[in-house]
Amino acid sequence: MAEKNIKNMIGKVFSDIADAVETGQFGEKVRVGLTTLGSEHGVENLVKGAEMAQEKDPSIEVVLIGPKVDSKLTQVVVDSEDEGYKKMEEMLDNGEIGACVTMHYSFPIGVSTVGRVVTPGKGREMIIATTTGTSSPHRVEAMVKNGINGIITAKALGIENPTVGILNVDGARQVERALNELNSNGYSINLTESMRADGGSVMRGNDLLAGVPDVMVTDTLTGNILMKVFSSYTTGGSYESLGYGYGPGIGEDYDRVILILSRASGIPVVANAISYGASLIKGNVSKIAKAEFEKANKAGLKDILKGLTKDTKKAEDDDEEVVAPPSETVTGTISGIDIMDLEDAVKVLWKEGIYAESGMGCTGPIVMVNEERLAKSIEILSEAGYVAGGSDPC
Repeated sequence: MAEKNIKNMIGKVFSDIADAVETGQFGEKVRVGLTTLGSEHGVENLVKGAEMAQEKDPSIEVVLIGPKVDSKLTQVVVDSEDEGYKKMEEMLDNGEIGACVTMHYSFPIGVSTVGRVVTPGKGREMIIATTTGTSSPHRVEAMVKNGINGIITAKALGIENPTVGILNVDGARQVERALNELNSNGYSINLTESMRADGGSVMRGNDLLAGVPDVMVTDTLTGNILMKVFSSYTTGGSYESLGYGYGPGIGEDYDRVILILSRASGIPVVANAISYGASLIKGNVSKIAKAEFEKANKAGLKDILKGLTKDTKKAEDDDEEVVAPPSETVTGTISGIDIMDLEDAVKVLWKEGIYAESGMGCTGPIVMVNEERLAKSIEILSEAGYVAGGSDPC
């Protein structure tokens, strides 16, 4: 048996040398698996994408997990999707492959996938955090974790200090405050500015199209829709031809590098997803994830998240009837308030004797007060935890 193993090792060495001479690629290859059952476009579509990925980058060895096909690629033959998933997990856990691309996978709660697209405005790559899976059952907590997942992925791709933007969806302002608190506590987050004249780290549709941030933070359902639009807007939706797929599942204490593809993914996206997986292996994404979560936890992540999921001080007086002060002209506007907190913020000002009204401005929900009371109102709402401070620039 020992003699046979030695012969196999010698054979592999000579085979690797031959491959290196032929391709010019020396050193151990990065092995990325691909399950080939389940695509709406058939097995052949996936195989062609895999062959394209390996041909473009000789440092990658693609391992097909699926039915036997006519291809020179390494193959592990299975007869069903379920068998393919089991084999994928086994190979990942044994270190036979470093990452695997698949079309469906049930991640545990706390793990969500980080997509990667090419934006149409300037042809810039952008990470969408996140696109499938669930970081938390609580929306705002999930989005905060999504931001960390996006930063981890960007760093694994070689972006040392990724810029981060928060898409203007429900909960965005609460997420902004939580990320700012993390940053103040020592976990560095490079929040960027919108391309719109009024700026701010809450991103608009313009910022999506232009790819303003390296990492766009959003809830998973919105992220999923964005991936579909960015991937297939040139084909009418039936065939995803652009981008890198829905990306790797990232979460605290989660080690498997499993990347998701849509069943509608075309050959170019398959090839890009495999390349994406290889880049994450080379960038040691699991090691980076562990380090980033350790730093975030040291900066008080757990306590910040607990604060988001509790009935906070904002809701303590919900049952108390608050009477509005006498009305007055309200031309001063305060932005940066989450829509879910808008009416509570108005009542906080009423309790302080300041007349206020709620409304919608250029950047979203606003509280309107008399111009002379604007500075004091911002101070009160900032202390109460509703706003970071600032007026709406409409």
